[in-house]
This record gives sequence, structure tokens and C-alpha cells, in this order.
Amino acid sequence: MVGKGAHIAPCIACNQACLDHTFSGKLSSCLVNPRACNETELVVAPAQTEKSIAVVGAGPAGLSAAMTARERGHSVTLIDRADEIGGQLNMAKQVPGKEEFWGLVDWYRTMVTDMGIDVRLNTEANVEMLGGFDEVLIATGVLPRDPDIPGQDSAHVHSYIDVLKKRAVPGKRVAVVGAGGIGFDVSEYLVHEGDSPTENLPEWMSEWGVADTEQHRGGLAPEGPQPDAPARAVTLLQRKAEKHGKRLGKTTGWIHRSALKMKDVAFVGGGNYERIDDQGLHVSFGEARENPSVIEADDIILCAGQVPDRSLAEALEAAGIAHHIIGGADVAAELDAKRAIDQGTRLAATL
Repeated sequence: MVGKGAHIAPCIACNQACLDHTFSGKLSSCLVNPRACNETELVVAPAQTEKSIAVVGAGPAGLSAAMTARERGHSVTLIDRADEIGGQLNMAKQVPGKEEFWGLVDWYRTMVTDMGIDVRLNTEANVEMLGGFDEVLIATGVLPRDPDIPGQDSAHVHSYIDVLKKRAVPGKRVAVVGAGGIGFDVSEYLVHEGDSPTENLPEWMSEWGVADTEQHRGGLAPEGPQPDAPARAVTLLQRKAEKHGKRLGKTTGWIHRSALKMKDVAFVGGGNYERIDDQGLHVSFGEARENPSVIEADDIILCAGQVPDRSLAEALEAAGIAHHIIGGADVAAELDAKRAIDQGTRLAATL
């Protein structure tokens, strides 16, 4: 449709529900649109009775639920304490290589506006506010898990949220605690400074050693990859004694590992976090806590996982108000947008 480009759901090149599913023997679908290849099973039909629905949390789960409910004809109010929609997508879009997330948040903004969803930002939802709705959906997301490291209250220790929201600017030597998806993203963010090479084709080709196939057979530059020097010296640590990024996407995990290795990120596994002081992060290894050493760092970033934020859900439970919990508030699993969007869509399709 002419002039309706902003209404087309963008691909974010994540591979999570398409290629990862294909190479894992699962049904291929789409993270952004879980109805893809599920059209006969995930049916969004007009509701027989219009309901008033409150969705608390404007992250991926809340947005997908709100849009699906509104598509079915319900009256939807979307509430979030933040000053913009998108939830943790607004942090993900800061990471080099994830620029497509800007377009995804823009698409959500266009859709909730055009669909007539009542969006209330800068609003802290409470029990009194939610009591009059026919259905209440809790999509309040996650909170950072507390790794409980002695000394973590020091001024040079930051949450991944502080870094990605630019509330903290780490120094030149950084230790990242936690090597899940967030630890990888934060490390990628830290080793770059200035414009992302993903946004500059010649720079990206040079970084990865890619050449014009008309000039070099196979598209490989004879000089090989030529990455810029890292903006910071980063050490990425995890407690598990296994390959870093083992649980990343089947088709993209190797890319994330390669990108960090190109930037000389040090991978340290099997470590125990003993304490933090002015020297840096003190670690030992194995159950016997052997080989004590210090990861010298100007700043230490905590990316040690997440826990569900269920404080509002618990208050509703205490008040006897029925509700549904979706997204990270239900299961905090590496900020799994694929699961959150699918869950929000499927729940709203049944209300």
C-alpha cells in the first residue's frame, strides 16, 4: 500500500525463529511475527465480547499482547513507568550490529498509535488503577540478578542497564561479569566507540575481510580481516567452565564469538567471584577455589542474569484481582524477545 511502509513489521535479522528453528528441526516462524507459518493454529479472530484490557509494561510481551487484543476489538490501555515504549529493546538497539531494533521500536510506536491503543507513559501502575478492568496483563519485565559479590557496591561497579542507558561511561579496562546474551552485547558495545561499522559498508567489509567478488574470487579480501583496535580492553567472565556463548543462537553464536575475539576480548570461564576492590575483580577457579588472581579493571559491569519483576503481580494477587503474567515477568530467560512476543500474542488471542 502506498505510503504505508511504516506499517510493515521489520525484520531484525536475528535468525532466532527462522534459521535457528530450521537448523534445529523446528517449525520456521518469525520473532517479530509469531503468526508466520502458524496461521491456522494461532488465529487472531474478532472477539465475541469487547473487554477493557490493561497491559502493564510496554516491552515486547506487552506490546504484542496490546496490539493483538486491540486487533480483536478490545479496548486496550497500555501502561509503562518509562517515558517511551520498547522496554529492553531500547537497550538492545544501542549495541553495534543491532541497529534494526530502532526500526522495530518505531514500528511498534506507529502501530499502537494507529490502532488507537491508550498509551500511558511515565505512569506507575498500582492495584487501585487496575481494579476496574475486565482483564489485566502483567508484562513488567525483569530486574538484574544480584550476583552478591563482596564489594559490588563500589563506585566503579555498574549494572548493564547503567552502561547501555549511558548513565555510566566505563574506563579503558573493563571486566564483564556474566557471559550470556547480555554479557556478549555489553562487551560488543564496550569494544566499539563512535559510529558502528554495521552502518558503514566499506568499514564493515574491511573489518570482516570481505571483498567485491568481481575483484577477488570468493569475495575474500587477500589481506584478511582488518578490524579497528578495540576501544577498551574487555575481559568477559562466566562461572560455568564451558565455551562462552554456548547457548547463543545456533546460526549467530559463532558470529558473536568471532566479533569479540577480533577485538581481543579475553574469555575467562569456570571462575568464582571472590570480591571487588580498587585493584579489580578477584577470582578463583573450581570447587576448590584454586589459582586466585585479579582481573585488573577500571570498571566492572554486572551482567549476571535477570529475575522476574513480579512486585505488581504479587500486589494484585494479595488484593484478589485476577491477572495474567507474560514475558520476562513470567520467565526471565536472557531477555527472550522471541518467547515474550509469542506468549503475548497467544494470550491476547484467547481473551
